[in-house]
Amino acid sequence: MTQDLPPRTSGTRAAGRRLRSDAARNVESLVTAARALFDERGTEVPLDEIARRAGVGNATLYRNFPTRGDLLVAVYSEEVDALCGHGAALLETTPPGDALFAWLDLFVVHAATRRALALAALSQGPDERRGKLAEGWHASMRSTLAALLAPAQEAGAVRPDLTAADLLALTNATALASTDPADAVRLMHVLRGGVEPRPDLPP
Repeated sequence: MTQDLPPRTSGTRAAGRRLRSDAARNVESLVTAARALFDERGTEVPLDEIARRAGVGNATLYRNFPTRGDLLVAVYSEEVDALCGHGAALLETTPPGDALFAWLDLFVVHAATRRALALAALSQGPDERRGKLAEGWHASMRSTLAALLAPAQEAGAVRPDLTAADLLALTNATALASTDPADAVRLMHVLRGGVEPRPDLPP
C-alpha cells in the first residue's frame, strides 16, 4: 500500500557496513532537520542552515541532496509514506469503519497542512519527473484509501456506492475549505454523516 521510495543514501559498493550506516543516519538527520525548518520558516530556508541543524557539513548535504528539490522530495515522500503506513496499521488494529474515518482525519490534516510542501517539491525539476512523482504519491494514497474503504463497505459502515476517488475529492475539498487542521477534522466529522448508510434513503 505504501510506495517504494528510492534509496536516499549515496554509499558505494566498496563502502563498509559502518560507513553505510553512518550515511543513512546523516540522511535521516538531514530530512528531519529540513522538515522542522520548513515548518518553522518555509521551504526557502537556506540549505546551509539545514546542514547545521542536522549536525553535518555542507558537503554531506549536497552529496545526498544535490538540489533543494531533491531534499523537498525526500521530506514530502516520507510524509506520504508515513500517512500510508498509518493506514496499514489501522487496518490491522481498528474496526473497518473506524479505521477508514480515522485515516480520513489524518489525510485531511495532511492535505490542509502539507499542500505547500507538496507544491514546492513539484515546482522544481523537469516536467516528466514532476509528473511521475505526483502520480506515485497519489497512487499510494488512493491505494491506501481503497484498502480501507472495501472492508468498511463490507461491514456496512459506509455507503456501498462510494469510491476511493469520491472520498479523496470530498476530503481534498474539505481541506481547502477549512481554516486550520482542527476545523478540517470538524468538517470531516460532518461529512461522515453524509457517507454513512441511512436506512431511510435508497442506495
